[in-house]
Amino acid sequence: MSRVSSCLVQAGFQVLEDADSGIPGLRVTEASTGALVSWTASDGFTALARDQAGRAPSNDSLRVIVQAAVAGLLVPLGHTVTETPDGGGLLMLAETVFPRGDKGS
Repeated sequence: MSRVSSCLVQAGFQVLEDADSGIPGLRVTEASTGALVSWTASDGFTALARDQAGRAPSNDSLRVIVQAAVAGLLVPLGHTVTETPDGGGLLMLAETVFPRGDKGS
């Protein structure tokens, strides 16, 4: 979990602590199979999305963009990334991550 958080911070993401659950942003929490990365939109963004004419009152498109950015960062670093069954986050599976060019031999 700390490796995932560290990668995200080094890439410029602000990763919030678990205790900050009421604050919008990106979180990395421990999961039984690895690390769970989730994102919460701000009330302001949710209101803006809701007020746009002809748009659904959700933040799904931005959530997809954030998840694509996170996956695009972590997959090349050797992490196995999968979407959670509810689509609300990304799961980094716990496994050995080898440096580039090393296959663990």
